Amino acid sequence: MEIKEMKSMFLEYFGGEDKDIRAFASPGRVNLIGEHTDYNGGYVFPGALKMKTTILCRVRGDRKIRLMASDLKIMVEADIDNLENYKDIKWGDYQLGVAYEMLKNGYDVMGMDMLYDDTTPHGSGLSSSAAIEVSTALCIATLSNEKNGITTPVDMIEMAKISQMAEHNYIGVKCGIMDQFSSAMGKEGHAIFLDCKDLSYKYVELDLKGKKIVIANTNKKHSLGSSAYNQRRLECETGLEILKTAMPAKTCLGEISREEFEAHKHLIDDEIVLKRVEHVICEDDRVLRSVDALGKGDIAEFGRLMNASHDSLRDLYEVTCLELDTLVDEARKISGTVGSRMTGAGFGGSTVSIVEQDCVDEFIEKVGKAYTEITGLTADFYVTELGDGGKELK
Repeated sequence: MEIKEMKSMFLEYFGGEDKDIRAFASPGRVNLIGEHTDYNGGYVFPGALKMKTTILCRVRGDRKIRLMASDLKIMVEADIDNLENYKDIKWGDYQLGVAYEMLKNGYDVMGMDMLYDDTTPHGSGLSSSAAIEVSTALCIATLSNEKNGITTPVDMIEMAKISQMAEHNYIGVKCGIMDQFSSAMGKEGHAIFLDCKDLSYKYVELDLKGKKIVIANTNKKHSLGSSAYNQRRLECETGLEILKTAMPAKTCLGEISREEFEAHKHLIDDEIVLKRVEHVICEDDRVLRSVDALGKGDIAEFGRLMNASHDSLRDLYEVTCLELDTLVDEARKISGTVGSRMTGAGFGGSTVSIVEQDCVDEFIEKVGKAYTEITGLTADFYVTELGDGGKELK
């Protein structure tokens, strides 16, 4: 939705004049490779999308936050001094969770009217939740800093951390940092090679030699809170504790090399735990090899690593599903597909594929048709590029 149209809607809902309305935005993300490694202190390789959450905001004179969405006809009103009481609401919990976490971190959270417009599809595995969280954090931080005379730019890495903590403490999902970091720190035309152990990162220009990023949304909604996400995390923590009996200095799976894992994996006698750990260790290795391949312009090798990543997520981490596997299987039948894998937490959501530009139309037609015939669902396709992270829209 255009800002002008959003302003008209804002005034319809909240009244008043538009002179004090501010606009903020933060994007969803696509992870090219490195899945379920972030909360294990490993490597990821995401990029920010151009699909985003946009907020129009105006400060109020009281201690109320009022929330509306462009596609909903309900208003959520919350008392800033009792934000812990809204965790169970159906919509608005991500926004209020961020406000709650911002208060805990010393920000001056003011009464606000806020209108949200999302172009990142919800439940798509493209981090619409992170887009909501980071844009909300950026909005609150900007207004708080101005009120308190702070002129330095908002620390976007801090916004990512606060957004992650809101999801942990308010939503109840022990997610990694990748989604929020990507939404906060994206750079147009670049992917982010991120070490989740210490948040060191570098931007990698994504030159695909004319090939395109094609995202396919299964339209099978997933919920991390009700999925096996937290169980996978627990299994990885169990595996780490076992491996630490031989390597006590290790603090996360991301510190364990593939060679060290091979030398000590016999210590893990639980087959399920072993599979989870093997995926994480090998996925970290695939991220390193992917960044190296792209640096050499070897897109074919990058595609092979994407394929191997999906196969591991299917067979070892067991977070794919019929819908995701069907999209990937059908994508690989198209001669112009360089690589294809699920992206995001799994159990639904989306796939990401690298496709020869001349084959994109064939890809969408044939993969979409086969997907519907097999699953009965209709997939949505997005031919996309990588964009910038969160910012105020002037």
